[in-house]
Amino acid sequence: MNGAKSLVKTLLAAGVDTCFANPGTSEMHFVAALDQVEGMKCVLGLQENVVTGMADGYYRIAGKPACTLLHCAPGLANGMANLHNARRAGSGIVNIVGDQATYHRPYDAPLTADTSGMAQTVSAWVRTSATAAELGRDAVDAVHAATTFPGQVATLILPADVSWGEGAVVGQPTPAARPPAVDGHAIETAARILRSKSPVLLLLAGAAVSGQAQQLAWRIARASGASLMASYVNAKVARGRGRLQLERVPYAMAPAMQALAKFKHIVLVNAEAPVGFFGYPDMPSIQYNRAAQLHVLSRPDQDPLEALQALVEALGAPHAAIPDPGPRPEAARGAPTPEGLAQTVAALMPENAIISDESISYGRGFYQFTHAAPAHDWLHLTGGAIGDGMPVATGAALAAAKQRRVINLQADGSAMYSLQSLWTQAREQLPVTTVILNNSRYNILIGEYGSVGATPGPTAMSMLDLGQPQLDWLKLANGMGVDAARASTMEQCADLLKSSFGQTTPFLIELMI
Repeated sequence: MNGAKSLVKTLLAAGVDTCFANPGTSEMHFVAALDQVEGMKCVLGLQENVVTGMADGYYRIAGKPACTLLHCAPGLANGMANLHNARRAGSGIVNIVGDQATYHRPYDAPLTADTSGMAQTVSAWVRTSATAAELGRDAVDAVHAATTFPGQVATLILPADVSWGEGAVVGQPTPAARPPAVDGHAIETAARILRSKSPVLLLLAGAAVSGQAQQLAWRIARASGASLMASYVNAKVARGRGRLQLERVPYAMAPAMQALAKFKHIVLVNAEAPVGFFGYPDMPSIQYNRAAQLHVLSRPDQDPLEALQALVEALGAPHAAIPDPGPRPEAARGAPTPEGLAQTVAALMPENAIISDESISYGRGFYQFTHAAPAHDWLHLTGGAIGDGMPVATGAALAAAKQRRVINLQADGSAMYSLQSLWTQAREQLPVTTVILNNSRYNILIGEYGSVGATPGPTAMSMLDLGQPQLDWLKLANGMGVDAARASTMEQCADLLKSSFGQTTPFLIELMI
């Protein structure tokens, strides 16, 4: 058996049955093995950042890793932005990168580069397989690393001669490691703080914004009078009816500081201390009151359900029903606005939908208008590297086995980073509705100019203008095999949304904002 076959068989034995790929010459034996060994679902992406973004979205919904297949260091480089986002999301990915044959590397051929060094920047685990005989073992270790709670990027570098070499064996999978136990002292400290009647915030992130964790957090809040908020970015938030009406720590520094100013204690539940995305002149880096005390209930690598359940018991917090958010809103009318779009999506989305949100500045206030929507999952851009909304939506649709409608709320500028995702959606016939928010500019950067105190002139503003020439999203979508239509009013947008939700195929709405 050659190395490539042992790799595919080992991955399948370990539960990895989906491969997002953009292969090259060094990976051809692996590609051949995908034909020769049954069981692996193979999905082609037309650019590596689409491939890695799809793997991120897949993990967020499936809860298990897929593998990628990238071509040498330059292919890895193309996919690194969404590997950065996946790392921030805590997504498990077995990232397979082909490389030069070991004997060919010393000749410094054009595609030769420091693959391992590059992989280190976005991976929790990196290894270069040395022989075909060791590849099965290396694959087992990669899957084990990828499934380490909450999920990690594990990069396995595969030299071409290791792939075609004989003498390989199938690795024996090992069970995923349990998260580290929660510290009993942390439970006691949190319980004492919550009994103190000081203004206390439970800040939830990661797995702590799942539906089950929200139920426990609500019991704690009801019993203690504490407030609840979510971190600004989370990989997946359970939202809609039956879930908490959580709001996020605001993105902008002044609103964030105002929202957090009153809290004397902040209990972090799988969350990091809230800080600004960037440093700004004459502004602090932290968003919370400097006099506030931070208390870690559970780290991002620990199980928040264990921590919250222990805290419920320590407080004797009784069961408490999550409040009803009120009637489902009506679809908005008139000119498009952020509030109107959020309200319309909440009014029309199917049950158990998935939102992939890369609306950037347009969508910062979407939460308050979507609490009364049917139960759904909301996926955020976690690492700030734009271009993940479309591939994350694509991977999420595949993870849901095409049984859940995915709605991609997508800024136009960042959509151009990975619009090839539409081609994969068409090829795989995925139920994704993409709403392109077309304002023909990088609007977030216009706001950031003011935040950093810069004074842009005509040259600077031209760098933020996407309207010369105007992008034609209908033609772009049609060229990728996706039907599309344009809306300039909320009534038109609502009609197109309803129509798309009745289909099983992808559809794009260009919303002129």
